[in-house]
This record gives sequence, structure tokens and C-alpha cells, in this order.
Amino acid sequence: MIIGIGIDVVHVSRLRHWSTIEGILERYFNEKELEEARRRGHAQVLSLAARFAAKEAFGKALGTGLRGITLREIMVENNHNGKPDVRLSGKAKRAFEKMGGKSLHVSLTHEKDNAIAVVIIEGDET
Repeated sequence: MIIGIGIDVVHVSRLRHWSTIEGILERYFNEKELEEARRRGHAQVLSLAARFAAKEAFGKALGTGLRGITLREIMVENNHNGKPDVRLSGKAKRAFEKMGGKSLHVSLTHEKDNAIAVVIIEGDET
């Protein structure tokens, strides 16, 4: 049963600007996310924008926002087929479990100026 849905859009220019500020990307993304984005070459900023949108969409799907959650606790990675998955740790994982979350789905897209993410949280029927 779906217990939470979130969607977010990020202007790619925001991440392009952040990439010029020392240390800011490390504040929002863990090292694995940054390594994966760097492998994408010129598409790096698109990848990071989509991942940032997924982190924001996760907060909306929780229904509580990201208050008290560090964005690095929400890691977006691609599986062996390229499908994005979300891995949670720390307070993000506890918030997910507290709301009764059992599985998490994410869809990402980006084109030129915008990146969009949708997050769906499934839980048990109550």
C-alpha cells in the first residue's frame, strides 16, 4: 500500500553554481554519489540535480520534510541495470521506518534545465 508520495524539481543551474563552491557538494552528497556523478563526465551536473531532487522528494513522501535529516543519509545510486535506488541511513532510515515504510521507489529524469524526481513509499496496509 502506498503511504507516501513526493515529487521535486531542481533547476540544473542551481547545481552548476554549487559545483563552483568548494565543499558544498560534499555537504549534500556522499562520496559514492559524487564518484558516480563524476564518471558521467559532462552529464555530472544533471545526475547530481536529479539526485538532489530525489532527496527533496523523499522528504515530501515522508510528509514531514527533511527536518533533522542530513541529506547525505539519503543516497541515490544506480543498480547494475541503471535503475536508481535509494539507500537510507541514520535519521532518514529511522523516519522511514517510523512511518511504516517497507519499500521505497524512485524515478529520476532530467533534460537541459530541469531535473525531476518522484519517490513512492510503500508500507503495510493498516
